[in-house]
Amino acid sequence: MTKLFAPIIALSALLLQSCAPIAQTQGPASTASTMIGDAPALWRVADEDTTIWLFGTIHVLPVGFEWRNARIDAAVAASDELIIETVLSGETSESAMLLMRLGVAPNLPPVAERIPAEHREQLAAMIARGPFPETFLNGLETWAASLMLVGVTLNDLGLDPSNGVEDQLQLAFQLADKPISGFETPAQQLGYFDDLPEDAQRQFLLTVIDTPADIRAEFDGMLEAWVHGDEAAIAATFDDELQISEILREALLTRRNADWARQIAARLDRPGTAFIAVGAGHLVGRDSVQQFLAEAGIETQRIQ
Repeated sequence: MTKLFAPIIALSALLLQSCAPIAQTQGPASTASTMIGDAPALWRVADEDTTIWLFGTIHVLPVGFEWRNARIDAAVAASDELIIETVLSGETSESAMLLMRLGVAPNLPPVAERIPAEHREQLAAMIARGPFPETFLNGLETWAASLMLVGVTLNDLGLDPSNGVEDQLQLAFQLADKPISGFETPAQQLGYFDDLPEDAQRQFLLTVIDTPADIRAEFDGMLEAWVHGDEAAIAATFDDELQISEILREALLTRRNADWARQIAARLDRPGTAFIAVGAGHLVGRDSVQQFLAEAGIETQRIQ
């Protein structure tokens, strides 16, 4: 089955940090290699009195995975503020209530009936590996049930959704007493899913159903492309996966990238240095943040 694993995990992992706590990890972390020669991609946008660093991230990492280098550390140290996709409150109850408010609806069909019969056995196996019973998922809208299953995916990989690049960057800026802000609120991010038509939500559900072996192979490939700053490989992953649903592509990438580019352009009007860290898939390929910046006459330069 064609998957949407890369872009889905990119957005969902952030939300799952506080919206959907998952069980203790049960398997080993990904076996993809650490940095070999190249490094994660970093760009610079600048004018006379403003510098903006654009850094493509991966939202979940194996424990102990090395990705920083002297150039990234220097950019972080020189920056006055950190801007990420969204800043979570850290209050599990608050985020969980938000998910329940948006994601629970009456008179829904059982979750298994929302996908073709040939995929139901695999869905049942995935539910059995997770902490949420099928009766609970039956009461959720399809997008919300899908997010719960992304938690199972992370568990299959031995990954903690609170261990990612953004988490490490936030700690660095907190220790330096520098401000941290987000392009979007958690409510906005959940809203992207909640606004999807049911057909697109069911496509989303199909894309997160997979076996642990397939999930691990895909994640390892995504991690390898990211840590080497391989724009073509990252873009190919997102393009190949999101082309099966233009509605999902518009909701998860295109519309958001255009909005972020507008916010970056506005940030150039203020002096200082900002470090912007967003999922790597937003900074490569068609409809990237850089493409929208270029359309506004703003040049970006890849530094590494």
